[in-house]
Amino acid sequence: MKLLVTYFFLFGLSAIAVQEGVHAEECIFQKLDGRDADFCRGGLEVLYPELGDVGCTYIPKCNQYRKQISKEWTSPNVRYQKADRNKQYVLIMVDPDAPSRANPKYRCWRHWLVTNIKGADLKTGKVQGHVLTDYIRPTPPSHSGYHRYQFQIYEQPEYEAIALSTEEAASSGSWNIESFVDRFRLGAPVASTHFLTEHYGDYQWQ
Repeated sequence: MKLLVTYFFLFGLSAIAVQEGVHAEECIFQKLDGRDADFCRGGLEVLYPELGDVGCTYIPKCNQYRKQISKEWTSPNVRYQKADRNKQYVLIMVDPDAPSRANPKYRCWRHWLVTNIKGADLKTGKVQGHVLTDYIRPTPPSHSGYHRYQFQIYEQPEYEAIALSTEEAASSGSWNIESFVDRFRLGAPVASTHFLTEHYGDYQWQ
């Protein structure tokens, strides 16, 4: 009887160990590479609950992270520790892959636009300023593959009043980010990063 109890005890431990091993393997964050990795510059961090900094990574499917980022979590903290406390910044978040990376006919889809962010706040991850576009959660359509969700930080020119045109404000899709940046003389972003995720009902091994 003791041998039987011992056998089931050891078998149970083995099963738990296997389950934990699979769980850990599924939750490994895979870093982006190639051209996708080149977009990540300047040390910009995008911080979601449980996940921490998701910059330059694929969002893993485990623990329903893809579903939570699409349906539950609100706007992330965006931290740029190199920000100058005496300057103000502009944050832009877009999806350049709408409706899919293979056919981005609605590029770029504007997900978040905030101006007048104080450098002191940006250094700590607080996105406080003048909101021109409220945060829209990443919602890639089913079977559209992976989408890039890009975050860019620009130094805001002093005394520059930034606003969306009537046409831009009417729709988040097909937004010409280059035209917007040129119109308000924002120049090149001081930092940028992105993460990739797909619809939470889809799954492809990386």
